[in-house]
Amino acid sequence: MAATMSKRHLALVAPLLFAACAPQPERVVERRVTEAPAPRGPALLRTAMLAGQNAARAAVGAPRLIWDNNLAVDAQRYAQQMARTGRFEHAKHPQLVGDEGENLWKGSRDAYAYREMVGHWLAEKADFVDRPVPDSSRTGRFEDVGHYTQIIWRATRTVGCAMASNATDDYLVCRYLPAGNVVGERVG
Repeated sequence: MAATMSKRHLALVAPLLFAACAPQPERVVERRVTEAPAPRGPALLRTAMLAGQNAARAAVGAPRLIWDNNLAVDAQRYAQQMARTGRFEHAKHPQLVGDEGENLWKGSRDAYAYREMVGHWLAEKADFVDRPVPDSSRTGRFEDVGHYTQIIWRATRTVGCAMASNATDDYLVCRYLPAGNVVGERVG
Protein backbone atom coordinates (compact mmCIF):
# COMPACT_ATOMS: atom_id res chain seq x y z
CA MET A 1 0.00 0.00 0.00
CA ALA A 2 2.85 2.40 0.76
CA ALA A 3 4.13 1.94 -2.77
CA THR A 4 0.86 3.29 -4.19
CA MET A 5 0.72 6.25 -1.78
CA SER A 6 1.01 9.59 -3.53
CA LYS A 7 3.76 12.03 -2.54
CA ARG A 8 1.07 14.43 -1.31
CA HIS A 9 -0.54 11.78 0.89
CA LEU A 10 2.86 10.73 2.24
CA ALA A 11 3.66 14.35 3.06
CA LEU A 12 0.46 14.53 5.13
CA VAL A 13 0.91 11.17 6.88
CA ALA A 14 4.67 11.28 7.56
CA PRO A 15 4.49 13.96 10.29
CA LEU A 16 1.76 11.99 12.06
CA LEU A 17 3.80 8.80 11.93
CA PHE A 18 6.88 10.63 13.18
CA ALA A 19 4.94 12.21 16.04
CA ALA A 20 3.53 8.83 17.07
CA CYS A 21 6.98 7.23 17.04
CA ALA A 22 8.91 10.16 18.50
CA PRO A 23 10.05 9.74 22.07
CA GLN A 24 7.74 11.47 24.52
CA PRO A 25 9.22 13.97 26.97
CA GLU A 26 10.36 12.38 30.19
CA ARG A 27 8.08 12.99 33.16
CA VAL A 28 9.74 15.44 35.52
CA VAL A 29 9.67 14.41 39.15
CA GLU A 30 10.91 17.03 41.53
CA ARG A 31 14.11 16.52 43.52
CA ARG A 32 13.44 15.83 47.15
CA VAL A 33 15.47 15.81 50.34
CA THR A 34 13.92 12.49 51.34
CA GLU A 35 12.23 9.68 49.46
CA ALA A 36 9.67 9.32 52.25
CA PRO A 37 6.16 10.30 51.19
CA ALA A 38 5.00 13.71 52.38
CA PRO A 39 2.74 13.50 55.44
CA ARG A 40 -0.95 13.24 54.55
CA GLY A 41 -4.34 13.35 56.20
CA PRO A 42 -7.46 15.52 56.39
CA ALA A 43 -6.48 17.23 59.67
CA LEU A 44 -3.00 18.11 58.33
CA LEU A 45 -4.52 19.40 55.08
CA ARG A 46 -7.02 21.59 56.92
CA THR A 47 -4.35 23.00 59.25
CA ALA A 48 -1.88 23.75 56.44
CA MET A 49 -4.46 25.30 54.11
CA LEU A 50 -5.90 27.56 56.81
CA ALA A 51 -2.48 28.52 58.19
CA GLY A 52 -0.97 29.42 54.82
CA GLN A 53 -3.98 31.24 53.45
CA ASN A 54 -4.81 33.09 56.67
CA ALA A 55 -1.19 34.26 57.02
CA ALA A 56 -1.42 35.75 53.51
CA ARG A 57 -4.76 37.36 54.34
CA ALA A 58 -3.42 38.81 57.60
CA ALA A 59 -0.51 40.36 55.67
CA VAL A 60 -3.00 42.38 53.58
CA GLY A 61 -5.49 43.09 56.37
CA ALA A 62 -8.18 40.67 55.15
CA PRO A 63 -10.29 38.76 57.71
CA ARG A 64 -9.43 35.13 58.48
CA LEU A 65 -11.01 32.37 56.42
CA ILE A 66 -13.20 29.86 58.24
CA TRP A 67 -13.21 26.17 57.27
CA ASP A 68 -16.43 24.98 55.61
CA ASN A 69 -16.98 21.22 55.58
CA ASN A 70 -19.55 21.45 52.74
CA LEU A 71 -16.97 23.18 50.54
CA ALA A 72 -14.44 20.50 51.51
CA VAL A 73 -16.89 17.78 50.44
CA ASP A 74 -17.42 19.55 47.08
CA ALA A 75 -13.65 19.90 46.72
CA GLN A 76 -13.14 16.18 47.50
CA ARG A 77 -15.59 15.09 44.82
CA TYR A 78 -13.86 17.22 42.21
CA ALA A 79 -10.33 16.23 43.28
CA GLN A 80 -11.36 12.57 42.93
CA GLN A 81 -12.81 13.23 39.49
CA MET A 82 -9.57 14.86 38.29
CA ALA A 83 -7.46 12.05 39.76
CA ARG A 84 -9.67 9.44 38.08
CA THR A 85 -9.72 11.11 34.66
CA GLY A 86 -6.28 12.76 34.74
CA ARG A 87 -7.91 15.97 33.45
CA PHE A 88 -6.54 19.01 35.27
CA GLU A 89 -8.99 21.84 34.63
CA HIS A 90 -11.40 24.07 36.51
CA ALA A 91 -14.83 22.63 37.20
CA LYS A 92 -17.58 23.54 34.79
CA HIS A 93 -20.42 22.99 37.26
CA PRO A 94 -23.20 25.57 37.01
CA GLN A 95 -23.21 26.01 40.80
CA LEU A 96 -19.68 27.41 40.62
CA VAL A 97 -20.66 30.31 38.38
CA GLY A 98 -20.79 33.31 40.69
CA ASP A 99 -21.07 31.16 43.79
CA GLU A 100 -17.88 29.26 44.64
CA GLY A 101 -14.34 30.24 43.84
CA GLU A 102 -11.83 27.50 43.09
CA ASN A 103 -8.06 27.03 43.30
CA LEU A 104 -6.43 23.94 41.79
CA TRP A 105 -2.97 22.45 42.20
CA LYS A 106 -1.34 19.35 40.70
CA GLY A 107 2.05 17.78 41.37
CA SER A 108 3.95 14.51 41.59
CA ARG A 109 2.31 12.09 43.99
CA ASP A 110 3.61 12.30 47.57
CA ALA A 111 6.37 14.76 46.57
CA TYR A 112 4.97 17.89 48.23
CA ALA A 113 3.90 18.77 51.73
CA TYR A 114 0.61 20.64 51.99
CA ARG A 115 2.43 23.83 53.02
CA GLU A 116 4.43 23.63 49.78
CA MET A 117 1.25 23.26 47.72
CA VAL A 118 -0.34 26.38 49.19
CA GLY A 119 3.09 28.03 48.99
CA HIS A 120 3.01 27.73 45.19
CA TRP A 121 -0.21 29.75 45.14
CA LEU A 122 1.16 32.30 47.59
CA ALA A 123 4.34 32.75 45.51
CA GLU A 124 2.15 34.45 42.90
CA LYS A 125 2.24 37.51 45.18
CA ALA A 126 5.51 38.47 43.45
CA ASP A 127 3.56 39.29 40.26
CA PHE A 128 0.48 40.83 41.94
CA VAL A 129 -0.42 44.50 41.48
CA ASP A 130 -3.44 46.05 43.18
CA ARG A 131 -5.57 46.80 40.14
CA PRO A 132 -9.00 45.51 39.10
CA VAL A 133 -9.23 41.91 37.87
CA PRO A 134 -7.99 40.82 35.33
CA ASP A 135 -5.40 43.62 35.17
CA SER A 136 -3.73 42.62 38.45
CA SER A 137 -0.54 40.97 37.23
CA ARG A 138 2.85 42.49 36.46
CA THR A 139 3.17 39.95 33.65
CA GLY A 140 -0.08 40.95 31.98
CA ARG A 141 -1.37 37.40 32.47
CA PHE A 142 -4.06 37.09 35.15
CA GLU A 143 -3.39 33.36 35.45
CA ASP A 144 -0.03 34.28 37.01
CA VAL A 145 -1.80 35.73 40.08
CA GLY A 146 -5.33 34.25 40.10
CA HIS A 147 -4.72 31.74 42.89
CA TYR A 148 -3.19 34.40 45.12
CA THR A 149 -5.95 36.93 44.45
CA GLN A 150 -8.63 34.34 45.30
CA ILE A 151 -6.86 33.62 48.58
CA ILE A 152 -6.63 37.28 49.62
CA TRP A 153 -10.02 38.34 48.19
CA ARG A 154 -11.40 40.42 51.06
CA ALA A 155 -15.08 39.44 50.61
CA THR A 156 -14.32 35.69 50.73
CA ARG A 157 -15.15 34.25 54.16
CA THR A 158 -14.99 30.46 53.98
CA VAL A 159 -12.80 27.79 52.41
CA GLY A 160 -12.85 24.01 52.11
CA CYS A 161 -10.06 21.94 50.54
CA ALA A 162 -9.43 18.32 49.66
CA MET A 163 -6.91 16.21 47.80
CA ALA A 164 -7.03 13.02 45.75
CA SER A 165 -4.30 11.07 43.98
CA ASN A 166 -3.81 8.70 41.10
CA ALA A 167 -0.73 6.57 40.39
CA THR A 168 1.44 9.57 39.45
CA ASP A 169 -0.12 12.82 40.69
CA ASP A 170 -1.77 14.59 43.60
CA TYR A 171 -4.72 16.89 42.86
CA LEU A 172 -5.59 19.61 45.38
CA VAL A 173 -8.85 21.57 45.19
CA CYS A 174 -9.87 24.49 47.39
CA ARG A 175 -13.34 26.00 47.13
CA TYR A 176 -14.23 29.49 48.41
CA LEU A 177 -17.39 31.41 49.36
CA PRO A 178 -18.13 33.99 48.23
CA ALA A 179 -16.03 33.64 45.11
CA GLY A 180 -13.26 36.11 44.45
CA ASN A 181 -11.63 37.25 41.20
CA VAL A 182 -14.65 39.28 40.12
CA VAL A 183 -13.88 41.00 36.83
CA GLY A 184 -13.60 44.76 37.23
CA GLU A 185 -13.14 44.62 41.02
CA ARG A 186 -10.05 44.84 43.23
CA VAL A 187 -9.18 42.21 45.82
CA GLY A 188 -10.05 44.41 48.76
